[in-house]
Amino acid sequence: MLLSRLFQPRRLAFAALLVVCTASAYGLAAANTVPASRAGDGSAAVSGYTITNVHYTLDAFNPQQLSSVTFNISPAVPTGGTVRVSTDGGATWSAPCGTGSSITCPTTASVASVTGLRVVAAQ
Repeated sequence: MLLSRLFQPRRLAFAALLVVCTASAYGLAAANTVPASRAGDGSAAVSGYTITNVHYTLDAFNPQQLSSVTFNISPAVPTGGTVRVSTDGGATWSAPCGTGSSITCPTTASVASVTGLRVVAAQ
């Protein structure tokens, strides 16, 4: 009785379909080719920038607000690089400020909210 249940046409067809699917999946996976490429992982020191001659400019119409921050950066940020500043610990950031060795970043920060100067520069 057990053998008659195992060899029912429906079950045999299902088993045959399962064998065909397994064999074709194996054949497709074995045919994959991956081209040669280079990849890597590692670490290295990130050299920073030196910021000097920081100058805050007050707004001409409202001396309780800044209008810009000017500073020198070394080495100079090349064309295509980005410089941004934050005067409130990184909560808000300026628009991109330009490149070179003398940077002026416009800002509308209130003098009371200035807690420091964070400069982020990338080539």
